[in-house]
Amino acid sequence: MDFTFNAFYTLIAAVIVLLLGRFLVDKIDFLKRYNIPEPVAGGLVAAVISLLVHSFWGYSITTSAELQTSFMLIFFASIGLSANFAKLREGGIGLVIFLVAISAFIALQNAVGMGLASLLGIDPLIGLIAGSITLTGGHGTAGAWGEILEVEHGIQGALALGMASATFGLIIGGIIGGPLAKLLINRHNLAVARTDQQIEKRDNTPMDSTTDEYVQFEYPHRVRLITADNAITTLGLFAGCLAFAELMTGFSKDTVFELPTFVWALAGGVILRNVLEGVLKIQIFDRAIDVFGNASLSLYLAMALLSLKLWQLADLAGPLMVILGAQTLTMALYAAFVTFRVMGKNYDAAVLAAGHCGFGMGATPTAVANMQAITNMYGASHKAFLIVPLCGAFFVDLINATIIQMILKFFV
Repeated sequence: MDFTFNAFYTLIAAVIVLLLGRFLVDKIDFLKRYNIPEPVAGGLVAAVISLLVHSFWGYSITTSAELQTSFMLIFFASIGLSANFAKLREGGIGLVIFLVAISAFIALQNAVGMGLASLLGIDPLIGLIAGSITLTGGHGTAGAWGEILEVEHGIQGALALGMASATFGLIIGGIIGGPLAKLLINRHNLAVARTDQQIEKRDNTPMDSTTDEYVQFEYPHRVRLITADNAITTLGLFAGCLAFAELMTGFSKDTVFELPTFVWALAGGVILRNVLEGVLKIQIFDRAIDVFGNASLSLYLAMALLSLKLWQLADLAGPLMVILGAQTLTMALYAAFVTFRVMGKNYDAAVLAAGHCGFGMGATPTAVANMQAITNMYGASHKAFLIVPLCGAFFVDLINATIIQMILKFFV
């Protein structure tokens, strides 16, 4: 029997999951030591409880997909609204190098998936499904390409396989990023972990724009001073971004400019921010954007993990599980030996490696949550928070779509 939660019950459940995750990370030393994000910790417990209830009593819960999507779009809009061109230039050559590293990994991810599929005697396109389509691409890309592979290439069950693979990646991406970064930081003596007292003092000190270098999403628990007027204006900006995303999604459908809705939400934020601030000279309230962006990020991840049906992973064929296991190992090794090294083998590079694990196996929100867990413990990484959100949310999807199209054109 399936129970459907409306938006109100879904929001209540997501808040409970977040509070549970915060409690677990605070009380369980292992989770804190290895920088497991709070939404991941609470969400996995909720998913396991859901699995047990389904296994013993046959009950399951369906949450509000519309509310989950709304929070995802607000999160991506917040990335765009924080992306003024002056700030983006600070990424410099590091942004270009990171994009090159990402592009190479996407190609490698597909080579691993398709190569193992061939060795295991199954259609190489199933390896592509267990490659960048679902892991770098996430659930949205899995849904879009799954339908194409079923209709145009005859891969039966491609959509179901894609959703299951994306679910696996979302979980693993949130698990391996923190421990990997911690290992790199400790091995190379890149930073010293903050004490609980230092973290509490920092979080309770309001952010001051005159003394603090502002970078979006860093220190999500830190106090930010905003007013009702700031909040109302910022909500209007978010509404504008989401309206633009809805308009452009419909307008670009079945054209060469067709992009996922969340990409249009991000693009709308970039355009709105830079027109208002650069052309009209209207002040944008970054702290308000940050508050709403962080809240949306946490709620989206909680809802995504709350809606997981882990029993669906049991339906994965053995060969596909072998491929996904190999992809996990490939991601960890690439982040440690390529991403970390080409980005400078310093603290910023370790945080970037954690972020790469997040969107290389799961999604951009997972990448940001991974980095937040690290910087909360070890300190700021402005470079990582400048590069990862924009790369993971915008450039990666364009690069991924291009590589997938090339593979389908030349190798299928």
